[in-house]
Amino acid sequence: MDTKRKPFTSVLNPLLLKPIRPLPGEVAVIGAGTTGIDIGFYLTSSLVDMRLILTDAGEEILKKAEKQFADYVRNLVDRKKIKEEQGQKILNNVIYTTDYNDIKSADLVIETLPEDISLKREALSKVEEVVGPSAIITSNTGLFPPDRIFLSMKDPARATVVHFFPPVPRSIPVEVAIWDKVSREVLDYLSWVFAMTGKVAIPTGSVVCLMLGRIWNNWCNEAVYLLDGAAAGMIDHTAEEFIAEGPFWTLNATKGSDIVFQGNALQMEEGDHYLPSPALKSTQPWETKRPGSALDVPEDKKDMIRDRLLGILFSQSFDIIDRGIGAPEDLNFGCQVALGFSKGPMDIMLDAGEDKVRQVINRLQTERGGFPGPKRPYQDYQDFRRYILLDEIEGVKIITIRRPQAMNAIREELNNEIMALLKKYENDPDTKGFVLTGYGPAAFSAGADIGTFPDMLGDIDKGTQAARDWAKVQPYMDRLAKPIVAAINGVALGGGLELAIRCHSMVATANARFQFPEIMLGILPAIGGTIVPYRKWPQGAGLFHEMLCLARPINVKEALEIGMVSKVANSYHEMIQEAVKEVNNLTGRIKRIPDGKVDIPKMEMPENPMAGKLALSKESISIIIRTVENGARSERFADALEIGYRGFGEIACTEAAKEGVAAFMEKRTPVYKK
Repeated sequence: MDTKRKPFTSVLNPLLLKPIRPLPGEVAVIGAGTTGIDIGFYLTSSLVDMRLILTDAGEEILKKAEKQFADYVRNLVDRKKIKEEQGQKILNNVIYTTDYNDIKSADLVIETLPEDISLKREALSKVEEVVGPSAIITSNTGLFPPDRIFLSMKDPARATVVHFFPPVPRSIPVEVAIWDKVSREVLDYLSWVFAMTGKVAIPTGSVVCLMLGRIWNNWCNEAVYLLDGAAAGMIDHTAEEFIAEGPFWTLNATKGSDIVFQGNALQMEEGDHYLPSPALKSTQPWETKRPGSALDVPEDKKDMIRDRLLGILFSQSFDIIDRGIGAPEDLNFGCQVALGFSKGPMDIMLDAGEDKVRQVINRLQTERGGFPGPKRPYQDYQDFRRYILLDEIEGVKIITIRRPQAMNAIREELNNEIMALLKKYENDPDTKGFVLTGYGPAAFSAGADIGTFPDMLGDIDKGTQAARDWAKVQPYMDRLAKPIVAAINGVALGGGLELAIRCHSMVATANARFQFPEIMLGILPAIGGTIVPYRKWPQGAGLFHEMLCLARPINVKEALEIGMVSKVANSYHEMIQEAVKEVNNLTGRIKRIPDGKVDIPKMEMPENPMAGKLALSKESISIIIRTVENGARSERFADALEIGYRGFGEIACTEAAKEGVAAFMEKRTPVYKK
């Protein structure tokens, strides 16, 4: 397989490459503080056979670390995330030591010491003397670029900076710094390891504060400067329009003021406008309110705070993109999943409009001076894909859904990006076809975002039209002249499964699972799930009845037996290889979804319908049965789809739908009355 790729700075799917070595069997973490413990715990809970060596200079620190680690594992066991024996296995695989000689067989070393460059250099020098020549050596820092940390390393090709974000076990992104000494193989391997363990490697240039630190440090520093005209509580409350927590609340919680001070002091190499506020050296907590608290902020104050904070956010974003520190895709994504912004900076700009963006940049430059602005036309900064990655293998375009924070859930903008890409390359003579997959080893797609569902409940016409609108990409895929193959890397649920079944074929990994869970919300699959499976794989009709009416999941073996899946692979990489082969097999002989009636077994209403321990709505199931049966009797596939859309409009008017969607939004178990 051709595995040539664009430069590492491009946004690509690292799981497409065959790794140069297996997942690490032994990892050493240097520093047993909170960050070191958290990184070690994330790795051992992801790779339960891995040996972890946790190293620190103090015995007391290591004893505390051992207790903390045991508490983390106990929490997982108590929440039934892992079994008792798995937890014990993790604990047995952790070594606590003060002796660097104990890390000599480590495959990967992650230094997590405090942000003191001399301390880091000294420790990493010891590491290099002890570990084997193939060990990869990294430093977890959000301040220092690799060319300063690994200055005197004998073999810098195996070393770079990685930057984790708290809380490490749950936070998705890891910044990986690119510099002129590190090998491409090491960068690719690290990004592959992170992807395999549930994270996303975000490439960043070799600059002080990397990429996301520049956003966060300056956001906080600007907030502190705003204290001259507003109280900390006012600033936090206004900032919450864009971010989960205000800067002062977060600084108090993380004790992060000193890091912000250090970061901005380092950025002063680029100009005095980065001068850190002296107030950051205060040892007192900032007086602010809990996120979400009500607070009356005068409009003039709110406008001033909003403009200055957005000004610094936009300024740093333009600078990062203009200087190639990071890609707009990663910047936008990283600000959401690492820093807690509800939307990425480029999306906030898009909502505000070009005139407002220029206004806040001008205000920042007038009032604070020196900060960078855009160096190219505004629209150039918006020209990127937010939700999908694009690779190419042997003339086949590989489309990866990248929303790991939502298990790759589908949303309208994501569908629009897929549609635009299909249209762009459908008539390209160099493109043989397409493979559609999800990011990471766990999920193809966990369904559709249901945040817009409440707007259509109780209105049959609104619900029907919404289903049609959501389904725009699927009919286009039905007619696509070139093959499109779904590569199912884990779970395919609800709307995600409805997208997959409209591909011309499916391949899957051995852990794949398929489910229509909509009935648990009192609704039905809106965009073809009640129609398409019966026409493509009529031999599986009995299974589809249970999937739709009882939310029964099916595994990859069952999907293979009824013909839903054409090939099962042992790994993500192998799955993509099989998908590319399937594109070639289907070229010139795509099997379309047929017209004509479908003969299906009679659907019976269960006496006490249950999905696990959840009692289901008979009213909703009756609508599903009627929709499926009417769709199967339809002579034309297009008419059958309309029956499915109308079925969704009808079920959206039930009390069960209102209860199911409300319960989902409120994170409680629904109670259906009929």
